[in-house]
Amino acid sequence: MSKTQAELHFLCGKIAAGKSTLSRSLAARHRAVVLSEDDWLHVLYPEELRTIPDYLRLSLRLKQAVAPHLLNLLAAGVTVILDFPANTVDQRRWMRALADTSAAPHMLHYLDAPDEVCKARLHRRNADEDHNFNVTEAQFEQITRHFVAPTAAEGLTTVVHS
Repeated sequence: MSKTQAELHFLCGKIAAGKSTLSRSLAARHRAVVLSEDDWLHVLYPEELRTIPDYLRLSLRLKQAVAPHLLNLLAAGVTVILDFPANTVDQRRWMRALADTSAAPHMLHYLDAPDEVCKARLHRRNADEDHNFNVTEAQFEQITRHFVAPTAAEGLTTVVHS
């Protein structure tokens, strides 16, 4: 019986672009495990995560903790959907390094949604209280200023979802 090659899928898209929804769909399609940054941060740091600097500090700590586990999953033949934002070149470089270290093929899923669509989804999500974190429109704007769409120069295998 041959073992299927594990893959690493990661997602790029602005807040409320649909990354977590797509991650669940990909997990079902690929019989994969989802590692969700929002879920882990919510459980591990419910009182510490209040500001964007808090997020940056705690996200880095979480990445350091999750990386060995993720590599072990890939080595065991488990496909992983990494629902952490791949929204900057540095974030994608970290994810690509994980794929390269494990020799697993990778796939970047880029959700190319306009700000207006993301903001409408964000308002619905906040009103429905069905997400671990409420994000204000001001926070959306502040975080979106740092968003960098992926380019071919990064050498990533990319699928664009419009």
